[in-house]
Amino acid sequence: MESIVSASYAVHFNNTAYTSLNDHLEKTQYSKVFIMVDENTHEHCLPNFMANIHVECDFEIIEIEAGEINKNIHTCTQVWEAMSELDADRKSLMINLGGGVVTDLGGFVASTFKRGIAFINIPTTLLAMVDASVGGKTGVDLGMLKNQIGVINQPVMVLVISSFLKTLEERQLRSGFAEMLKHGLIKNETYWDELKRLTSYNNIDQLIYKSVVMKNEVVLQDPTEQNLRKILNYGHTLGHAVESYFLENDNHELLLHGEAIAIGMVLEGYLSHKLTNLPEEALKDIKNTFSSVYDKVAFSNDDIKNILGLLKFDKKNSHGNINFVLLKDIGETIIDVQVPQELFNEAFAYYKE
Repeated sequence: MESIVSASYAVHFNNTAYTSLNDHLEKTQYSKVFIMVDENTHEHCLPNFMANIHVECDFEIIEIEAGEINKNIHTCTQVWEAMSELDADRKSLMINLGGGVVTDLGGFVASTFKRGIAFINIPTTLLAMVDASVGGKTGVDLGMLKNQIGVINQPVMVLVISSFLKTLEERQLRSGFAEMLKHGLIKNETYWDELKRLTSYNNIDQLIYKSVVMKNEVVLQDPTEQNLRKILNYGHTLGHAVESYFLENDNHELLLHGEAIAIGMVLEGYLSHKLTNLPEEALKDIKNTFSSVYDKVAFSNDDIKNILGLLKFDKKNSHGNINFVLLKDIGETIIDVQVPQELFNEAFAYYKE
């Protein structure tokens, strides 16, 4: 597949990815190359990755604990300290080999260490391939609040190597699939219809490619999320609140990002029907599609109250207003919509039906 060129870097795929990386390492002569992994990618991805590196470099492996619960400033401090002890300097390179936690946190660590060193992202989950691969967002959570601390800073390159998907459980693949469905909902009804027909996560390279192209088109037009890029947050205002609440609440099993965003897309689909004239048939299509892929999650009245209380922390908020991205139709969005309070409970009631 042809590499996708973004503003200041390219996304390379499969064999081209390794060729591009080896060429870059040989040409650039970094003082040290740090590879950040979690315990899962250390075991399942790193050996295959290293087998495809044909350049002599001073490699150092830094392992962090897996899971969203470890995506915090404490983990960053541990990594910064490890890099200092291992004599990292401003000519070092950070390679982030992992899912969204590793690429988000690793990008932030690299962007802030000694005021910034180069980094390369190698997403190993479907979610990270279609979401974190483009856009330069880095960051960590503040307590239970998602991605409150971070910077937008572009990597040197991104490598999407689909063979890493073979290391994932199906639940992780479904989580990433939610972001692909989102791309169809916000930008391309034909793509949405194509994804609905998918019966297996095998051999989805072309679909991954289409999702990366779609996200890249948006980011190129609005790299710092002043306007158009906000459409990528469809389902995320309520979805992130759900994810944050389940992250902190010991009475609930943790939700993966895509699972929470799938809930958010149904809830915000209902809000779209009420506020931006999303046709009823489109709303039913959205609910039926997500219901066919993701298990229903039970919410008590207290759960809903606490989830709604988290909306005030959403990053799209401005001047005290909670701003939503809603759908006019499948493939058409409208940004910065404010929602009457009474509609939130209606949306949850619709989800629970």
